[in-house]
Amino acid sequence: MTISTNTVPVWFITGASSGIGRELVRQALEVGEVVAALARDASPLDDLGESDRLLTIDADVRDEAAVLSAVERTVERFGRIDVVANNAGYGLFGAVEEVDDARARAIFDTNVFGVLNVLRATLPVLRGQRAGHILQGSSYYGQTADPGVGLLAATKYAIEGLSDSLATEVAPLGISVTLVQPGLTATAFLGNLDVATTAHVDYDQTVRAVQQTIQGLPASAFSAVDRVAAGIRTAVFSHNPPRRLALGVAGADNMRAALTARVANLDEWASVTEKVDA
Repeated sequence: MTISTNTVPVWFITGASSGIGRELVRQALEVGEVVAALARDASPLDDLGESDRLLTIDADVRDEAAVLSAVERTVERFGRIDVVANNAGYGLFGAVEEVDDARARAIFDTNVFGVLNVLRATLPVLRGQRAGHILQGSSYYGQTADPGVGLLAATKYAIEGLSDSLATEVAPLGISVTLVQPGLTATAFLGNLDVATTAHVDYDQTVRAVQQTIQGLPASAFSAVDRVAAGIRTAVFSHNPPRRLALGVAGADNMRAALTARVANLDEWASVTEKVDA
């Protein structure tokens, strides 16, 4: 679905207090668009100034009732929702074995079940309009993974799978779905990583090596957040929005390598695969 240029778009953005979410809010307001901005604490948006085009809402995406209330307030204030930016989420670092159950469940509660809460709350509005665009916050870790990011990647893989299905379900209703796949971006994301409290020496050559590599990256390795947000806006206002939008060359290269390796694996084991049907 192409967002109409004849009306002012209404954005519904989660995770809006920092990073890509905040930059989407800022760029939308800058060009006269309308935004409902959600965050567990929306006060960091106060410096954007008061505006009748901005509705800030304190809401945790893990709280289904709070998200539903936020959608109701948005529609009551602005009359519709055109773009849902399902952006809230955080990272978790540690070997798969090192991540305890509480941390594993917590990241799924935000990164997956929080996304589902937003979808269940906003889709009735979009279906009623027969129009809208859903931006699903994924990552290049939605197509590949490094040592130490298994739980983060697991949540992003989950988002990719459900979004592929969602896109086919809502396309006949005039609703587009785009998976947003940034590479490393100059935000506070890495600084806010949750870290497993257990550390096994056996993973030093893999998990800890990746951690040291990331910590040693120069600033030039991180994409500028304003350019990432601008790329997202380009997709939203395009005539043919992509199902997946890679943002940053390094992340795209990593995904391409992972996809190429999967095809090679299929080809290498094709004789075994085909014997199943013989």
